[in-house]
Amino acid sequence: MAQTEEQRCIPPELPEMLKKFARAAILAQPQDLLQFGVDYFEALCRGKSPPVREQSGQVGLCNWAELTPELLKTLHSRVAGRLIIHADELAQMWKALNLPTDLFNSVMNVGHFMEEIEWLKFLVLACSALGVTITKTLKIVCEVLSCNHGPPQIPFSTFQFLYTYIAEVDGEISASHVSRMLSYIEQEIIGPNGIITVNDFTQNPRVRLE
Repeated sequence: MAQTEEQRCIPPELPEMLKKFARAAILAQPQDLLQFGVDYFEALCRGKSPPVREQSGQVGLCNWAELTPELLKTLHSRVAGRLIIHADELAQMWKALNLPTDLFNSVMNVGHFMEEIEWLKFLVLACSALGVTITKTLKIVCEVLSCNHGPPQIPFSTFQFLYTYIAEVDGEISASHVSRMLSYIEQEIIGPNGIITVNDFTQNPRVRLE
């Protein structure tokens, strides 16, 4: 007997899976979306990291360096504490690290950046190419920004700025949810030093950023 509408159900993991794929496709800007989808889900089936940029149809991609948290940390050190950086200068820094131009352009497009770029906003979007989910993205950006030799940590004010921005770009998380999470973290987790660690938002079951 054919299934009725009432008998059909959406697999619980499907919405999150599709959201991650959509974010990866937006960052990659592939010329062939279907092929990108094939590569993306094949990588997941094999237990590998899915592609964050187009892997075929472009000349010389094999010569690019893979984006890593370590390279983003190097890039951050070269920005040298500036909050605003000119797009041309940042493009030259990116090129000097041999990072893929198409990924740089994708981050620029997603962030709607013009000549003057807010560095932390650019950085968290670049981290999202590695993190895929918001929690993983914020974990990576904490690792990049942290000057601590122990567990990665950053000022809560910086975390608040980054979480609010990346959630806004994501578009799937309500402003009220973001506000509740930030209020809980600030009131129940953050100590007098005003510092948040990665474990504070990845290991606490009451903190659900997404």
